Amino acid sequence: MAVDVKGIAREVEAASAFVKPFFDEVGKVIVGQRDLVEKTLIAMLCGGHALLEGVPGLAKTLAVKAAAAALDVKFRRIQFTPDLLPADLTGTLVYSPKTGEFSPRLGPIFTNVLLADEINRAPAKVQSALLEAMQEHQVTIGDGTHRLEEPFLVLATQNPIEQEGTYPLPEAQVDRFMLKLKVDYPSKSEERAILDRVSEGLPEVKSVVRREDLFRAREVVGSLYVDEKLKNYIVDLVHATRRPADYGLDIGAYIAYGASPRATIYLAQCARARAFLERRGYVTPQDVKAVAMDVLRHRVILTYEAEAEEKTPEIIVQKVLDSVEVP
Repeated sequence: MAVDVKGIAREVEAASAFVKPFFDEVGKVIVGQRDLVEKTLIAMLCGGHALLEGVPGLAKTLAVKAAAAALDVKFRRIQFTPDLLPADLTGTLVYSPKTGEFSPRLGPIFTNVLLADEINRAPAKVQSALLEAMQEHQVTIGDGTHRLEEPFLVLATQNPIEQEGTYPLPEAQVDRFMLKLKVDYPSKSEERAILDRVSEGLPEVKSVVRREDLFRAREVVGSLYVDEKLKNYIVDLVHATRRPADYGLDIGAYIAYGASPRATIYLAQCARARAFLERRGYVTPQDVKAVAMDVLRHRVILTYEAEAEEKTPEIIVQKVLDSVEVP
């Protein structure tokens, strides 16, 4: 069946009108970090969750707050600490002496954009309280299940796991994050601009993206054309992390577990979203490559041998990207 790529491109052009205003508003308070802001918007367009990792002081929290402020949605921030309890996140049942019954008191997770700040400061039982909400967009309290309002996004920040007082996220939780973004230090010129901007006072970020704009954009993103050869390329990238020898890669000893099927789905969705931001009605191999590292880095589990030889997931994923034939 013939695909009307030009027609899709026209829909993209109309639905992406908010993209530039979004970047402009976030850019009022965030200097540089274009890739971070772009990938955060990609997660929003795909309805996925993003995990931001970096040392303290790199404006991870500020970037999430600015991105949420540019959307016309409810936003809440939860500071994860070692003494946090699951009920502090999801809510609990409260007994009423008047009625003699228990009624649910919903927690701060009932919002549109949830900033889970320093998520790896809390123990595993608290981190796991997010699992149902992230996957099913619902929360069970007692014997009742409560739906979360759409859109629902978890944007979490964490310090590197080697930092003192942190708890590594369980693999099951990490896999539910569509993207894992590494936040690096600003350049010298960017840091100089940060110094000036902070001394002048940060302006207020205005809401420039309506909910209906976001929902419409999601529909258009899902309709973008992906060629059959490109779909096969996405599958090959994921399978190369599971059976690297089949692709001529000598890295099998370093991989304990390859990427899950979620990686395949998320790669295609994120590639579509990037093409949307580029105002195209079709996906290119470069779109896939541009998001592949952020989709795969936290889904490739390394062996002890890899750690002993100081191999990182980024090194392994880059070898896959360099070796798998591009259509």
